[in-house]
Amino acid sequence: MTQWLVLSVIFVPWLGALLLALSSDRAPRLQHLVASAFAVVTGLLSLCLLPLVTERTVVSVAAGSVFGNFTFVPDGLSVFLTVIAAVIGCLAVIFSIDYMHGEAQLGRYYSLVLLFIGSMTGMVLTSSMLLLFFFWEMMAFCSYALISFYNDDPKAVAGGMKALIMTQTGGVGLLAGALIAYSFLGTYDIQTFLAYAHRLPEFALSIMAFGFLIGAAAKSAQVPFHTWLPGAMEAPTPISALIHAATMVNAGVYLLARFYPAFAAVPGWTTAVVVVGVLSAFLGAVMAITASDLKRTLAYSTISQLGYMVYAVGVGAVYASQFHLMSHAVFKALLFLGAGAVIHAVGTRDMRQMGGLGQKMPFVRNVFIIGTLALAGLPFVNGFWSKELVLEEGLAHGPLWAYILMVLGAGLTAAYSLRMVYMVFYGTAKKEHHVHDAPAAMRTALAPLALGTLVTWLLAGWLSELLTGSLPYHLSHLHAPGTVELIVDVLTAPATLVAIVVIAAGLLAWWYRDLFASLSKAAALPAAMAGADFGFEWLNRVIVGSTLLAGSVLRLTQTGHLSWNALGIAGGAIAVLGLLVWGS
Repeated sequence: MTQWLVLSVIFVPWLGALLLALSSDRAPRLQHLVASAFAVVTGLLSLCLLPLVTERTVVSVAAGSVFGNFTFVPDGLSVFLTVIAAVIGCLAVIFSIDYMHGEAQLGRYYSLVLLFIGSMTGMVLTSSMLLLFFFWEMMAFCSYALISFYNDDPKAVAGGMKALIMTQTGGVGLLAGALIAYSFLGTYDIQTFLAYAHRLPEFALSIMAFGFLIGAAAKSAQVPFHTWLPGAMEAPTPISALIHAATMVNAGVYLLARFYPAFAAVPGWTTAVVVVGVLSAFLGAVMAITASDLKRTLAYSTISQLGYMVYAVGVGAVYASQFHLMSHAVFKALLFLGAGAVIHAVGTRDMRQMGGLGQKMPFVRNVFIIGTLALAGLPFVNGFWSKELVLEEGLAHGPLWAYILMVLGAGLTAAYSLRMVYMVFYGTAKKEHHVHDAPAAMRTALAPLALGTLVTWLLAGWLSELLTGSLPYHLSHLHAPGTVELIVDVLTAPATLVAIVVIAAGLLAWWYRDLFASLSKAAALPAAMAGADFGFEWLNRVIVGSTLLAGSVLRLTQTGHLSWNALGIAGGAIAVLGLLVWGS
């Protein structure tokens, strides 16, 4: 039964994607119904996997000596992320019934969404590095196509291309790592690699470790690859929720957590992971506090919160990273879909043109505030418990400078969270909007996410058992407390009080911002730097420009004459063989 569930949770959404791709856009109600049905079934199938978690391989398909065996293992980490992708993906599809009402090309939209969900579930369930790479690239394609869904909008097309190119950088690192593992161990199997990684030469393991780190940073929009994520906001808002909460960006964190036991001993690797996480968390928070676009504010927030997860992996707190991933998936899906309801009603993403919407949209206001409380890390919603656990583990096992920056990032998070809520729902209306509260399908998606934000922290003990019971190579790195133990640890730890004081200071700093008006000139330069992504966008343009220039130069070698091309290929092959013989 387990093997059929594993295959079904991948291929059921893909079957729905195929049917919708072939469907007629002249029947939009039927398309909404079919997409919702397949999404709900996928979510239910993922939940059915929970009692069947095992560390054993349940599906193995021989694919020849070149590709090895295509294997699937529904262990705790895989099933946990499968449930997140399938359930939140289901809610995003339901939300789309209202959000995409009246839009053209619904078949293309829903087919890509279901293909996206199936690719994510396949990526986390497979135990083959080569198949993981295949699903990894499938997600890259889906994200590109969905970000560019409004393909008559140049900004949407540019955002999709940017996401595709930057995440492909990570794909190179992942593929190189898989090939290195196969060359030394003769298999792509992840479980075998984790058991025998110590047999690889140090240089080979180091290349794999840092290649996977590049892949994870690109996929999860971490510094210096973070600039693609704000540009992805040109996608329909349910897609933003899907990318930020359920699929794409979680993939990089999953990759680091999955391979942590093999790479933890590689010199400098954990330090590099900590640096990437800290920079992303802090700079993401700074950029969020200067943004005026509602979705871009949430995008920078995602970069920051993912930084907390990456930081947790770097200090060896794999469980804390996954616990915060669960919390973030729920409250960030709630915030993005809540933002979608606002944008759908007012027709703009600019928070400077909003204000006073709380009275006209009380349901959206209330659920959005719940999500914001979790984002800010205020007691006692899910984000509070998971973020505090990350900070505690960081203080206990990581460098002090990193912990200080992470705590400051928590204060900035509280400040931009309050700023965002106030600009959208409170104060005086900056523009007259004839708005309405969220319709039925939107409420159906928002209500369970709001409830989940309030109570999913109670699943800490369940998640602990799920991971410790099926991840034999991770046991020494999990530090997984039960629910009661988590409550006691967090409430009695001095680090919690420090974090709460800093968060309170962040809230007060924004609330009494007029008192700091004299500092506005001094803050102008940092604000301008934050608005320019701290120069990383310029760096990206330089790299792209250099690549195009190199391509133009190399194009001169392509004469168009087959004989010269054949001579070049043969000459290159002879040169490589000569080097190999000389080296041996």
